[in-house]
Amino acid sequence: MSTSEGSEVIQLLRMRLHALNDLALTLKHVHWNVVGPHFIAVHEMLDPQVDAVRDMIDTTAERISTLGGEPAGTPGVMVAERTWEDYAIGRAESIEHLGALDVVYTGIIEDHRQAVRATDEPDPITQDMLIEQLRSLELFQWFIRAHLENSGGKLSTARQTSETDAARAASKQARQQP
Repeated sequence: MSTSEGSEVIQLLRMRLHALNDLALTLKHVHWNVVGPHFIAVHEMLDPQVDAVRDMIDTTAERISTLGGEPAGTPGVMVAERTWEDYAIGRAESIEHLGALDVVYTGIIEDHRQAVRATDEPDPITQDMLIEQLRSLELFQWFIRAHLENSGGKLSTARQTSETDAARAASKQARQQP
């Protein structure tokens, strides 16, 4: 890998590190702020996801260091460099948080997939790491979406792009089900 390619991979991983740190914090935020009839199911589902994402964070930071970069794990750097806003939902019903988390996971998965494509040629080792992370991220999204589908397979958050709209759509579909 050339020095230029290595720098590009490091920058790409920096953004993945920020996204994963943000995801871990968001999942804990939801864990603490979820209420309603499915509270315990969602509350307990999230801790293993947080643990797995924290492992991804560590692996990503170590890969940055291995490539000669400096992993930036402070909140200030993450906020300054990220390209997204804070999670938009506070204390809310389980189904609303799950709807919003579906949008969060979609964004992270899409960006991880772009990073996989970008590392195909210059760094298959980083690509392998990202693919492994995607396996878990997609599994976690499936866990979330299992709460958001009706018996006909309609996903309540389909076509939603904002967390608040997804939360509202998930809540609306849940109210319509028996």
